[in-house]
Amino acid sequence: MNETDAMELVQAALWQVMVVAGPMVIPAMVAGIVIALVQALTQVQEATLTFVPKMLVVFASIMLMAPFIGAELAGFTEMIYGRVQSGF
Repeated sequence: MNETDAMELVQAALWQVMVVAGPMVIPAMVAGIVIALVQALTQVQEATLTFVPKMLVVFASIMLMAPFIGAELAGFTEMIYGRVQSGF
């Protein structure tokens, strides 16, 4: 393995992290913005009001996107094993 191969693997791994984490982070961000807007409009500053809905949104997105996340991780693993098998 040379430096180019190592950099390609690191780049692929970082991209995979973004693809796998995106389905959970993006809905949590949207829920946080909506909740912050509601809190600003109603002037209700309750800490649990932000935590519980975001937690529910993240759990729901994990349940909905689990097949996609599993398929992405399986494809990445097969790509890594294929490169190890071929000697990079």
